[in-house]
Amino acid sequence: MKKHIPNTITCLNLVCGCISIMTSLRGNLDSAALWIIMAAIFDFLDGMSARILKVSTAIGKELDSLADIVSFGVAPSMIIFVWLSRCFYEMPSIYHESVLRWLPYTLFLIPALSAVRLARFNMDERQHTNFIGLPTPANALFLAFIPYAAEKVPFLNNFWIVWIFSIGFALLLVSNINMISLKFTSFEFKGENIVRYVILTLGIVLFLIFRWSSFPIIILCYLLICIIYHAIIKFYNI
Repeated sequence: MKKHIPNTITCLNLVCGCISIMTSLRGNLDSAALWIIMAAIFDFLDGMSARILKVSTAIGKELDSLADIVSFGVAPSMIIFVWLSRCFYEMPSIYHESVLRWLPYTLFLIPALSAVRLARFNMDERQHTNFIGLPTPANALFLAFIPYAAEKVPFLNNFWIVWIFSIGFALLLVSNINMISLKFTSFEFKGENIVRYVILTLGIVLFLIFRWSSFPIIILCYLLICIIYHAIIKFYNI
């Protein structure tokens, strides 16, 4: 019986992703983003429950990836598609009948590359402790909360800026950038754990200051910290 618990939690992740998609289609982007938060919580809990219960099945790994494609690939792309469509129709009417009206559809590159990212993760033995490429949950949180952040950062209401961010982060999913996993194997304050504590502390502080608008900032900081950390490691050959 206990072997089904992690898979049930994974299915709840998938359900949250589906609800997020439907909520986006109804135009409620703030609620859609919060459902992605719920999906991320269940994504964390399924792995934790599997470790605590000491159960691991082949179907669990595949189910987790399928759920993540929906919750962290399709769901955030729908949020950003609806948001960019709104921004697009605020542009001069001359653009509305041009070929540029198809540009928002390029955002469905996000779930496609999320699927590639997750398939690579399942096959890559190097990614047990850290990640290669931006993790799909991080990309989802960055994109999903752009509408929140736009309330405090007006330039995020700009079609071109958000489109460039969206496509750029989609490409980061399949990049070879080394990213630090926030999963602790010990709680000692040394090595990569120091970076993990810095990222978590910074994330908490930013959330307390900016609330839900903080997620794009947090993910940008996470990305920059990982790039700087691994550049230092490579430069000094540590």
